[in-house]
Amino acid sequence: VQLQASGGGLVQPGGSLRLSCAASGSFLSIDAAGWYRQATGKQRELVASITSEGGTNYLDSVKGRFTISRDNVKNTVYLQMNSLKPVDTAVYYCNARVFSSTGFDDYWGQGTQVTVSS
Repeated sequence: VQLQASGGGLVQPGGSLRLSCAASGSFLSIDAAGWYRQATGKQRELVASITSEGGTNYLDSVKGRFTISRDNVKNTVYLQMNSLKPVDTAVYYCNARVFSSTGFDDYWGQGTQVTVSS
């Protein structure tokens, strides 16, 4: 199973980006998934998560600005980021708990850089 993250880039403060995390390979379904970020010199933190039923949870600092969603047909998880701030600058990683014939396993996508700067 591979997770392919995309959608990062350079954006001005107040701008928007949508990150995508597409799962491929041999599996049955995506259970829970989440987006993490790691800024330079800081620890990785959970930004948003979504359960298999669509329940969501957010880091306090992104509530009202970021929205996590999923498309179970496309096996893709999204992170819509609005009203971006310079403090949102980080490498963003997706994580997914995937169900296959061997049970549940956790996978990470490669990071995608988000830079918020004027």
